[in-house]
Amino acid sequence: MKQGQLARRVSKIAPFQVMAVLDKAKQLQANGYDVIHLEVGEPDFVAPSAVSEAGVQAIRQAQTGYTSATGLPELKQAISRYYHSRYKVSVAPERIIVTPGASGALLLMASLMVNEGEEVIMPDPCYPCNRHFLLQAGGRAKLIETSPDNEFKIDLDGLAQYWSATTAGLWLASPANPTGAVLSRAYVEQAWQAVKDLGGHLLVDEIYQGLVYDGDDFTALSVDDNLFVINSFSKYFAMTGWRLGWIVVPEWAIEGAIKLAQNLFICAPAMSQYAALHAFDEGVLTECEARRERLNQRRLALLKGLERIGLPVVTPAQGAFYVFVDVSSVTSDAMTWCLQLLEQEYVALTPGADFGIANAHQYVRFAYTCEEERLVEAIARIERFMQS
Repeated sequence: MKQGQLARRVSKIAPFQVMAVLDKAKQLQANGYDVIHLEVGEPDFVAPSAVSEAGVQAIRQAQTGYTSATGLPELKQAISRYYHSRYKVSVAPERIIVTPGASGALLLMASLMVNEGEEVIMPDPCYPCNRHFLLQAGGRAKLIETSPDNEFKIDLDGLAQYWSATTAGLWLASPANPTGAVLSRAYVEQAWQAVKDLGGHLLVDEIYQGLVYDGDDFTALSVDDNLFVINSFSKYFAMTGWRLGWIVVPEWAIEGAIKLAQNLFICAPAMSQYAALHAFDEGVLTECEARRERLNQRRLALLKGLERIGLPVVTPAQGAFYVFVDVSSVTSDAMTWCLQLLEQEYVALTPGADFGIANAHQYVRFAYTCEEERLVEAIARIERFMQS
């Protein structure tokens, strides 16, 4: 490598197209325009007060040093109890690795289970960073085109045709970003059986767990102890900037996961871990459930508004806080459409190209992460834009 030259892998990592939208939105706001942000994958709630106060107390009491690489024992025990109380699943605390956000968990997972040159199957569309974490580990993503007819889920009956000698596993998400689709228990069971028969691993990303409005809010850990699950305090608990997540690994993977956690992260932020101990307090969980209901009301309002103006929602949007919309009836280029909408009506959306390749030009993601009246106003602006 020559001086001043970046590693080749950097050129393979695509920037987020939504950043062009976000930069333009910030510029418009700085110039005094009222921008409605429906592009941000972050709830407009702050961390529950009991959690924030616990974080403040941790700093005041100098609980800011290194913790165990796998997380505070008492936090791992609290997560284990949460799985048992909410989902009736027994998860040994030793199987839980606390990480700096779910991103840390995904990076650990890629390093743990993917060899140089191997591939991981995942649906198109999906969370874009997944394929970039695989690149960092020397692997690659194999995106399988999916259809709104099947709620953007991979047809598991045909999984074997996509599998090759270099396939390491299958990564899924429920609820999913960008579609809001929720996997059924039967689907996860079928996925696990198929992957097991093919000799690979299965990861289910559950970082939006708890934010399910229609369907079964279960954990894939109830299917088998030998699959992997990732979760986070960011979404349901509204702790995005605290950077705290976790991964649950099978017993046979614990030692390897510990070695990677030690070397990749040292530990997750200590004050965030002490704060998260209170995320499972009864009052905090009650508050989180009330917020979930508010998000559901927003979801229903957005779905109603989109139907009224003739923009079809292509999946049931059962969970998370996203709606994936087909805009092919009004444009052949979703990215250009998003930029023009922002410039003319000051509504910021995420173009589908950030989430995949197949037919990405015809989709847009809406995030219902603002108050209901702002969603209603956004629909009115979009309708005006479509009529102009």
